Amino acid sequence: MDSKLLENSNPKLYLKSEDRQTTTDEEDDRLVDEIDAREVFDLIRGIRDPEHPFTLEQLNVVSEDKCEVDLQRNICSVWFTPTIDHCSMATLIGLSIQVKLIRSLPEHFKIDVYITPGSHATEEAVNKQLADKERVAAALENQHLLEVVNQCLVDSF
Repeated sequence: MDSKLLENSNPKLYLKSEDRQTTTDEEDDRLVDEIDAREVFDLIRGIRDPEHPFTLEQLNVVSEDKCEVDLQRNICSVWFTPTIDHCSMATLIGLSIQVKLIRSLPEHFKIDVYITPGSHATEEAVNKQLADKERVAAALENQHLLEVVNQCLVDSF
């Protein structure tokens, strides 16, 4: 990409979190493995930034401490922090997080994605767009926009 066209041409990079340790012992299939904040973070940490070849985790846009799961109410909430306070890609980043979680979590979960309070100039407007299920559905019917979202998700692990 041409660095003259980037809003944040020199983003600060952060260290990747350690991968979750898995057990090698035989697991008991009768036990319920409940979804937790770490699992949600693991789902979204590898999403690619739309402007850079880095993940949202590497740019510190998402972190485990900004993921919440309420199992009683079946709500998954994620707050993300754009790298700059006037990031024009904020809605696209939020949409990518939302799509990844919609595709990955059980259908009974309500998914809420928000900009971290105070981290973006148009925080209320972006949050309103992301909370409007009809707007999200319409956005995902736009083939070009869906291709851009899928490109952000292509390498996510």
